[in-house]
Amino acid sequence: MLNRTVDFQIVFTFFIALTLGGCAVHRNSIVKQQTLTTVSKLKYINTYVFPHDQQFRGTTIGGLSGIDYDPASQLYYLICDDRSTINPARFYTAKIALSASGISDVTFKDVKTLKQQDGSSYPKLKVHATHTTDPEAMRYNGLTQQLYWTSEGERLIKNGDTTLIDPTITIVSVNGKYTDSIPLPDNLRMHGTESGPRRNGVLEGLTFADDFKTLYVNLEEPLYQDGPRAALIRNKAFIRIYQFDLKTKKNTAQYAYELEPVALPPLKTGDESMNGSPDILWLGNNRMLVTERSYSAGQNGTNIKVFIADLQDATNIIANPSLKDNPASQAVQKKFLLNMDDLGVYIDNIEGATLGPVLPNGHQSILFVADNNFYKKEQNQFMLFEVIP
Repeated sequence: MLNRTVDFQIVFTFFIALTLGGCAVHRNSIVKQQTLTTVSKLKYINTYVFPHDQQFRGTTIGGLSGIDYDPASQLYYLICDDRSTINPARFYTAKIALSASGISDVTFKDVKTLKQQDGSSYPKLKVHATHTTDPEAMRYNGLTQQLYWTSEGERLIKNGDTTLIDPTITIVSVNGKYTDSIPLPDNLRMHGTESGPRRNGVLEGLTFADDFKTLYVNLEEPLYQDGPRAALIRNKAFIRIYQFDLKTKKNTAQYAYELEPVALPPLKTGDESMNGSPDILWLGNNRMLVTERSYSAGQNGTNIKVFIADLQDATNIIANPSLKDNPASQAVQKKFLLNMDDLGVYIDNIEGATLGPVLPNGHQSILFVADNNFYKKEQNQFMLFEVIP
């Protein structure tokens, strides 16, 4: 945490800048998306931990799997990955207060239930398996004032009892009411055989691009037909990044992005370990911020690496059924930006990232959020970074 004293003039200037910025968004007939011209470094400011198991309007706060900032309202949208097990599937809005030392407070303002097309809430898996959902990512469309969110679906195969639920991209109002959905390509359909998405490795990240004309979503882990999961050594573990035209709602491109190896071995041989991408964030000019999260059973926390991905010269693999059989001639180029292990602080289950407000020094902020899995030994972390141009 920074140990600077609060300068009244800086805080006042910061407040005025935020206020005027919000008004400017409403005055424009065309809403512009936040972008970044250059990023050379992410400077860590502080981490704010929201208390465990806090109750808010009849719900338990936790499982925060995605975060997005609306500069017009200065609200943060936070999707919860509760599969209607504790409370109905939902999202929150919050205010995040910044002081000279970083995040000083997180105040939840509202909670809305995600609604199905028939207006009902999503049921628990045990109640109605084919209609349950697994929320993971959410972004606010400043142009249409709607929310787009993803579900990973489900793939449970055991003792002949098979549950297959396809992933989804759903559009809702800011009140959670169903508006529309985005049709998905066939390679995102769940199968009983080892084809298509892996369980819990599907649509983890989502971001708008080109002033809300384009939508990108990413897999957390490779499709079965595209190759193996990430391992302790580099093994050509490629996920796909999907591009959608929002006017037509069509999938217009797919790109291959190679994951890094798993950061550490599990403490016990044979235990769970993985590396995947929990979120993507548009920067502009064909670039996006890609977060990679590595977990190994028994190790403390997670390893989080952040990269800048450039789609400019990447091959469109939309017609390629298998990267294992036919590798992409050009994968997405990636540039290392940050290893959170180097910060010297505990890093939990980071799942979401967003561009925040402009800081008093004129630099852009980026915030990350961690999903505590509703587990008391994990933390609802909010991490603040300054973008160094």
